[in-house]
Amino acid sequence: MLKALAMFLSLYLAAAFMAVTATAADYQVAPVTVSVMKSVYGEVQTRDTLAARARIGGTVEGISVKVGDEVQEGDVIANVVDPKLALKLDALDAQTKSASAQLDNARVTLERTQKLFQQGAATKSSLDQAQTNADVLDSQLKAVEADRTVVVQQAREGAVLAPGSGRVLTVPLADGSVILPGETVANMATGGYFLRLALPERFAGGIKKGGEVMVAKRGVVPGQSAATLKGSIVTVYPEIENGRVMADVEVPGLGGFFVGERTLVSLPIATRRAIAVPPAAVVTRHGLDFVTILEGSEKIEVSVIPGEILTTPEGPMTEVLTGLRVGDKVVVP
Repeated sequence: MLKALAMFLSLYLAAAFMAVTATAADYQVAPVTVSVMKSVYGEVQTRDTLAARARIGGTVEGISVKVGDEVQEGDVIANVVDPKLALKLDALDAQTKSASAQLDNARVTLERTQKLFQQGAATKSSLDQAQTNADVLDSQLKAVEADRTVVVQQAREGAVLAPGSGRVLTVPLADGSVILPGETVANMATGGYFLRLALPERFAGGIKKGGEVMVAKRGVVPGQSAATLKGSIVTVYPEIENGRVMADVEVPGLGGFFVGERTLVSLPIATRRAIAVPPAAVVTRHGLDFVTILEGSEKIEVSVIPGEILTTPEGPMTEVLTGLRVGDKVVVP
């Protein structure tokens, strides 16, 4: 019985040792490439700034928006009223009635003349005169109706429409203001937002189109880890202005920021090589950090100085500043 138990224990220990050796052989220390991040402030910009302008002159009435409001393209944000248009409509209505009455009389005369001409009691010239008179009055009536249509359209154009969907930036006028055609009633930010970065020119070689950036939420100061939005560099301007490289960053979800607001941005400016191990391989005891490595069949515990947590294709890895070399086989619990 004791002999069988001893044999079982020896087989179990051998299997455990082989499992540890296989686990250690599965991971071998190799340098990884990591991005060097730089924290800067980016300014929120709007793609387009459109002006909602008055199409006619008159008095502004019923401004329905204020700074910061969201509007959709085609929304009526104010009305411009010109009292002279109402007077023109009254005058044109009177002219329409007069021209219509004259045309009715001319048509009656034309019908009478046609009957007399058929009976031989009227000349051809009198018939032509009656026909011409009716045609002239008909044209005059159509001209008056066209003039009235123009005035009605001018009255409709008193509605100031939003030229695009976005947020109202400024409303330089108030109700009761007198404006001329083409004057601005409101300015709006349309087309979405992006971040404009200005980096020192020494980083010009490290900024690449397509690089991923992290955008912090409001109120975050350098040193805090609170990045919540991801974006990418879409434009790197080839001209350096006042020692600064300009770049634009596309970030989904910037609609909650104000135009001109500055926020902290972390972006890659270079790459470096580092030695990293899985976080579980680092053990801390009495304030010191250790990693177990395999040398042949022996397990040796070495003291290391860990760095930051790196993001790699294999997952999160702990950077090791000193204590390990490339090629070491690490035991991961």
